[in-house]
Amino acid sequence: MTGKKVIVTGGAGRLGRSVVSALCGAGWEVVSIDRSMASGLEARQVVLDLTDEERTREVFAAEAPDAVVHLAAIAVPFSAPEGVILRTNTAISISVLQAAAAAGVPRVLAASSPTVIGYGNPHGWGPQYLPIDENHPVAPWNAYALSKLMIEESVRMFARSSPGVWGIFRPCFVISPEEWDGAPTQQGHTVAERIAEPALAAVSLFNYLDARDAGDFVAGWLGHPDGTALNGEVFFVGADDPLCEGDVREALRGVVPTDAAARLGARQAVFSPAKAKRILGWEPQHSWRNELATVTSLPEPALPIHEMRTP
Repeated sequence: MTGKKVIVTGGAGRLGRSVVSALCGAGWEVVSIDRSMASGLEARQVVLDLTDEERTREVFAAEAPDAVVHLAAIAVPFSAPEGVILRTNTAISISVLQAAAAAGVPRVLAASSPTVIGYGNPHGWGPQYLPIDENHPVAPWNAYALSKLMIEESVRMFARSSPGVWGIFRPCFVISPEEWDGAPTQQGHTVAERIAEPALAAVSLFNYLDARDAGDFVAGWLGHPDGTALNGEVFFVGADDPLCEGDVREALRGVVPTDAAARLGARQAVFSPAKAKRILGWEPQHSWRNELATVTSLPEPALPIHEMRTP
């Protein structure tokens, strides 16, 4: 499906910029829809409040895209009141999905999150097995994770009720290219600090994803010829290794049950990208071990891992 038009919602964001770049590189005509313009973005940009269902439907109808990639959302847990996150993310997603269905868009891919699995819950959580794959039960415990699960179920609803191919991906903790060079991540600290201070990454089970690899996944999903293998399906998209030094099984102590961690390899990712590899032939190309020039280890974490509460 290369050489056709795709709408990317949230194209001006951290993940969106890399997705736009990958799609442009794959030959797509890209239209970014966001609340504001971004300098240097390769796409044609449209400023739009996506909670406005009527206006969103009008824009989608006028653009008549061949595909939609839905990324727009409040992207950080607890960055706004819980009710605001839930209402905003849900309203944006249903507006976009309805507009795509009304416009008869052949392929629609929406971003969810690994947080739907339920890790980081201060009242306790443990995986049923490791590594975690797409069959693992979900257990959202905050509004952000719940909003992402609602997006997933909305996509599945449209996959059952509308023509076309509808899919979901769960990108792990996204690291944009400038963040490898020291720019702060979405949680305010640097990647080097996230590695040197294990508690920072332990709460998300050391998952991560280079934004360029996310862009390559999206391009591969849109271009995959077998829609029946994609329709209504969800994919974890993450790096092949954990964002930690040393043995991830030791790093996970106090976060997940020891017997579950023992089933992992020393440098194996907690979230498995095997499904994306098997069905799409997608492979992550970037690892923190190659992208991060130096890591300064701290003698002791500032907080015990089990006391960290920020997802």
